[in-house]
Parts: sequence; structure tokens; C-alpha cells
Amino acid sequence: MPELALLAEVIRSGFVESVHYGSAVGLGPSGRTEVALGPVDAPVLPRSSAKPFQALACLTAGAALAGPSLAVAAGSHTGEDFHVRLVRELLDDYGLGFDALACPPSWPEDQPTMRELIRQGQDVSRERMNCSGKHAAMLAACVANGWDVPGYLAPGHPLQLHVRTVTEELAGEKAAHVAIDGCGAPLLGLTLTGLARAVRGLVAAAPGSGPRQVADAMREHPEYVGGTGHQNTGLMRALPGALAKGGAEGVMVVALESGHSAAVKVIDGSPRATTAIALDVLRLMGCDVGGAEAYERVDVLGGGVPVGRIATRLP
Repeated sequence: MPELALLAEVIRSGFVESVHYGSAVGLGPSGRTEVALGPVDAPVLPRSSAKPFQALACLTAGAALAGPSLAVAAGSHTGEDFHVRLVRELLDDYGLGFDALACPPSWPEDQPTMRELIRQGQDVSRERMNCSGKHAAMLAACVANGWDVPGYLAPGHPLQLHVRTVTEELAGEKAAHVAIDGCGAPLLGLTLTGLARAVRGLVAAAPGSGPRQVADAMREHPEYVGGTGHQNTGLMRALPGALAKGGAEGVMVVALESGHSAAVKVIDGSPRATTAIALDVLRLMGCDVGGAEAYERVDVLGGGVPVGRIATRLP
């Protein structure tokens, strides 16, 4: 198996302070591997980068998802009020409330929203958790099919078995492992190449098809995939036609309208360089990522001002 690749260096005042190793893969429009750094055929846990596939499974299982509701199902929202309103509407449509959500209570990731909730004397809640859109979509699919609602997170539940079928078909491989994600949902281990293949399959699908509906919803409504100031949201706005979805523990996927896709796993779990690395993978394949310069440069601060940067170290 190939050794982990050096993907980025953290440079402070001209001194290499830290390094990020991992793996990165790039697929061309034909689906052929054009960039392979590190053990790209070893399994990784995609974390929230798998949400678009889970959203597709909910859609194809019969959940009425479209536009913003499909985007929030595929996203990791920042818990702002407009996100919570949409989650409430989706649950209302199926006769459910926030109490049906089985994701853990959380503060919103959006700091101004969190501060306002604290000022109001409110506490953590399930609907503010970044995965509540995904969970609402899963509950909607269960109601649509008459499946057991309280047990919707069990790996053997009909919905989760459907998620597995859909994910494996997109990835072109069998899941290597079944874990439990931070939100409590089953999480399927895929190779990094399989992950890149799956996200490419969304943007390359025929217009109007289920996979393409997911891709289009995310790209047309990026504020529901992330939120105010979120990198995924900003990158999709900076690169029209791009689909971007990060995951915890240093995972990132990006797919372009051209059919190119990139997947990154930083082995130390840090997300700070993953977007820049993914963009570098796309550039190595000859893709035009102009307009995304703000996401290629990650400053290292000293006294509140830039004193260095995180530099990618791809060939």
C-alpha cells in the first residue's frame, strides 16, 4: 500500500510548524483516476461528505424533497433560524415534530445565532444540530413508506439498507465498514477513490435523475448546504457549477460540471487545509478553478494578522 502523502505544510514566519499527511484522488470526466496521492484505495470514513448520498436515498425512497429541502438534507447546516424553519416545515409535512429527531442536541455552529440563543436563555437542541436536515429527510422517507419511525437509525432498518444500496451503487464498490457517525446514523466506509466516484456520479448524472436532483439542489441553494460564512457554501458560490461537501476528520469532496472530482482525507483529522488541497487536485487535472482563490489561501495568524500560510505540497 502506498505511504501517506505530504499534502500541506503550516508555515509560520518562514518556519514549518506543522505538516498534514493523508491521501488525495482526482477523477477525470471519464471516471478514470488522474491523480492519486497516498493510499487512495484504502477505506476511509466519509463522515458528512456522505450526506448527499444519504439524501439521494431518502429522495428515491419517496421523501418529497426538492430545492432547499433537498439541499438541507444533503448538507451540514450552521443552525441558523432559516435552517431550523425549513427543518420544521419538512417535519410538519409528515406529521412529525422536532422530538422525532434522534440526532444529539447541539448549539448551532453559527456563532451569532448561538450567542442570541444564549442571550434568550435557550439551551442546546436537536434542530440546531448540523445534521437535523438529514435526519428530517430520513424521517420523511420512513413515514412515506410506513417504516418504523423511532428505530430509523438502526443499521438493519429498511431505510438504512436502502442508503447502503444507493451509496454502493454510486461508489461502484461495497462498503468496507459500517460505523456510527457523530449524529448517530450509520456511516459506510468507502475507499477515497469510491468516494470521489460517488460524488462525481451526482454531477455527471442525467438532468432530472435522482442523483442530478441532489447535485442541482446543493449547487442552487448552497446556503442550505452550509450557511453564513461556511466554506462549502462560499466555494460553491465562487465556482458556479461546483459541488462541495466537507466531512469531519479531514474529509473533503469537490465535483465540477466538467465531470472532474476530487476527494481528500487528511489523516490527522484537521479540516483547515482540505479545501485548498482539493482545489489543487483539480488544478493538477487541468481544471479552471479561477474565482476560488480565497479558498486556496489559508493564512496563519500572529497577533491577529497573517504571518504565514498553509501551503499545499502536491506535486
